[in-house]
Amino acid sequence: MTAYTATVTVRLKHGVLDPEAETTKRALERLGFELDALRSADRFDIDLDAPSARDAEDRADEMAERLLANPTIHDYDVEVTERE
Repeated sequence: MTAYTATVTVRLKHGVLDPEAETTKRALERLGFELDALRSADRFDIDLDAPSARDAEDRADEMAERLLANPTIHDYDVEVTERE
């Protein structure tokens, strides 16, 4: 088995209200920053052992589907890197 870190980034789908991001965007604009849009996201770093990077990605994907993300309102990405 090889040690991997799977990073799952969960964000609201386009069109779903994101009040946290809207509040932060307004605060940044009051501070003088110009931006077109801002989206919030949650990031989960999962350390796991798996026979291959593909297996680690499949396991992290299942975790996202079953618990970390609500597929009705969230999109998510999974990235896997080998740990040293």
